[in-house]
Amino acid sequence: MFAELVAIILPVVAIVLLGYAWQHGGGQFEAEFVTRLVTMIGTPCLIFATLTRLEVSPAAYGQILLAGLLIVLGLGLLGALALHLLGLSQRAFLPTILLPNAGNLGLPLSLFAFGEEGLALAIVFFSIIAILQFTVGQGIAAGAMSPGRILRTPIIYVLALAAVVVGTGMPVPRWLDNTVTLLGGIAIPLLLLGLGSGLARFRLPQLRVSATVGALRLAIGFVVAVTVTQLMGLDRVASGVLIIQTTAPAAIFNYLFAQLYDNRPAEVGGTVFVSTVMYFLLLPLLLIWVL
Repeated sequence: MFAELVAIILPVVAIVLLGYAWQHGGGQFEAEFVTRLVTMIGTPCLIFATLTRLEVSPAAYGQILLAGLLIVLGLGLLGALALHLLGLSQRAFLPTILLPNAGNLGLPLSLFAFGEEGLALAIVFFSIIAILQFTVGQGIAAGAMSPGRILRTPIIYVLALAAVVVGTGMPVPRWLDNTVTLLGGIAIPLLLLGLGSGLARFRLPQLRVSATVGALRLAIGFVVAVTVTQLMGLDRVASGVLIIQTTAPAAIFNYLFAQLYDNRPAEVGGTVFVSTVMYFLLLPLLLIWVL
């Protein structure tokens, strides 16, 4: 078990630390360019290549989709209640509880823990979070919703195309499969390097609030994921993927949007940092639980 845990955790930690050291040492990491590259090219190609290559039943994808929507609903309700009871800003901190880092950490951990099947299922939940991040998450931070943002998110079109290919059994030309596989291969390493680079930029002016919200992100995520997966009777792989992703720390985009709309960015950034450190410390126990 120890060797299995090391094989899952160490590659992720090593690449995150490499990104941290690169940024901390003065190396140039163009966060905006990398984010656009991963969002517009790398991740959509990874989604298409993974979903069209694996023989995972549409029913399994449907289960993850339903479970993901129930999880998001639970996160939103419990997160709003907890913040209300603590007297903390919904606009600043609700997105950090509602939207976990299902991409930077959730995808590689699901891949290393459960193989290609785990990655395929993790991509479905990640897609839900990614779409919500640029609609609901950004809307909460901005104080106003803009449904039109969803139409500018390439992931929804890639998901629709992959669903058509999988549902009809349409063969993917080899040249296209090789192309999207190569482009998709950049996504996970850049996500992890970007996480490390982002963590190197954060400062912790008010640790108490950041620690409180960070602990809520992990605790609520774990409770909601375990509850939903058990109620739905999901199998070990599907349950493990959802628990790993839903218990993940706050997504870095929460900090970027807080900064964009001048919405307590220092405390939100602190929440991202603290919840990430907490997650890595608890990760061995979490993996023992799901494995």
